[in-house]
Formats: sequence, C-alpha cells, structure tokens
Amino acid sequence: MRKRDKIVLWPVYFDSTKTRLEGRRVPKRLATPSPKLDMIKRALQQQNLQSEVVSTAAHPSTPWQETGCIVIDKGVSKTKIIYDVAKRLQRLRT
Repeated sequence: MRKRDKIVLWPVYFDSTKTRLEGRRVPKRLATPSPKLDMIKRALQQQNLQSEVVSTAAHPSTPWQETGCIVIDKGVSKTKIIYDVAKRLQRLRT
C-alpha cells in the first residue's frame, strides 16, 4: 500500500487504548479512545484536506483486523498532520 505522493493515516495512530508499541503515534494527552474513520475524515475536512477512505485495509501490525485507513495527498509533514488531526479529534469528542 506504499504510495510516494500520499500519506496513510491509521486509526491506531490516535487511539488512547493502544500503546506506542501497538502503533499509537501521539501522546496519551492528545489521543482519543477508539477513533472511527468518519471522525478522522471530519477532522481532515476541517483542515481542508482531501481524503480517501479505504475501509477494507488492515494495519500491518494487525493484519487480521480490518480497521481501515485514510489516504491523503502529501503536503506538509506526516507528523504535523497527525498532531493536527489528534487535536481536532479531541474537539470533536467533546
């Protein structure tokens, strides 16, 4: 699923119930419990980023779980996008 001009965002990146070893990419204070693809998509839309949902995709560390992923065009760094999405997910949860 590697794409050079795209960034892939997995729900596990933002999941507060997961550890860093299990794939979480943000600090616990920014993470939300079990984020859904539609929430992540809404957070990306608030940032005016076009996204494509791949609902049948499975994270490489858990190939038996089809959690899905979101693919966006590469613009700024992946880390910046992940942190921005995490902050917006917290606002959407409240």
